[in-house]
Amino acid sequence: MMKVLILGGALNHEGADSTFAKLTSQTDDDFIFNRDDLTDEELAEVEVILGSAPGVLERIFSLPSSNLKWIQAFSAGVDYYPLEQLAKRKILLSNVSGIHAEPIAETVFGLILGQLRGIKAAVENQQHSSWKPDSSHYTVLSGKKLAVFGTGHIGTRVAELGRAFKMETIGVNHSGHRATGFEQTEAINELGPAVLNADVIVNTLPLTRKTHSLYDSAFFAKLTAAPLFISIGRGPSVVTEDLIKALNDGQVGAAGLDVTDPEPLPSDSPLWHMKNVTITPHVSGLYQEYVRDVVHIFKENLYQYKKDGTLARNEVDMKKGY
Repeated sequence: MMKVLILGGALNHEGADSTFAKLTSQTDDDFIFNRDDLTDEELAEVEVILGSAPGVLERIFSLPSSNLKWIQAFSAGVDYYPLEQLAKRKILLSNVSGIHAEPIAETVFGLILGQLRGIKAAVENQQHSSWKPDSSHYTVLSGKKLAVFGTGHIGTRVAELGRAFKMETIGVNHSGHRATGFEQTEAINELGPAVLNADVIVNTLPLTRKTHSLYDSAFFAKLTAAPLFISIGRGPSVVTEDLIKALNDGQVGAAGLDVTDPEPLPSDSPLWHMKNVTITPHVSGLYQEYVRDVVHIFKENLYQYKKDGTLARNEVDMKKGY
């Protein structure tokens, strides 16, 4: 009987209890739900982990021997896992890439419309019972240039919604290869006028060595249209101090941030008080059916893993980091 450990955030989402009850009834595996009193002997027997919790992997790696073979992440990004150690120990890692595309893309356009259609300002005015019909800064999306960094599931869905708004869509990826949903694409290290003159720039990239601090003062200095900058990838891809300066200097016209560096964003950060900045607390990918959809991926992989030791989908490339 295979031991499966369910950890951390996997248990904290709405609907988790009923979803996991159904899962455990469909297999004869031994499921262990996160407990503070797990012994070293119990951890040594765990073969599969779903989710994550501080210190658990460190404890497992410190044991004389371990049976751990596969980890199913509860997120698309896996930058918080020790990828080199997992690769060295030949432990499989899979993510839930794909399930976030719709909620995140919708959030992206919520942030865009909030700024460009004056909704953010209206909400702030409402707090003071203030009727201020100032539309001088309103604009429409039709005809605007939308540059999306990352042409995977999320970036593609953002582009699809952009095209529905009649925006011009430009995709940015590592090689500049063509991607579905984009009218043109550029390589991340060879950005041309189409990207640098974009009206809206959206970061959907995972955090890797190549994307860490990608959006810095040098990047912002190249922008020519004072764009709206949206970041829903990972916080450390943006140099926070440089973004603040770019906003103050007018290199960036406004920002919508679902991810920040650090997280949580400190209460004394200037970003909180900027009228042209909207902040959401890293929740753009969440929705009521999240656990259900994660477990669906996990079940597919679990059945395949029990069959031949491989994964059916979403296996992470340890070298690429996604």
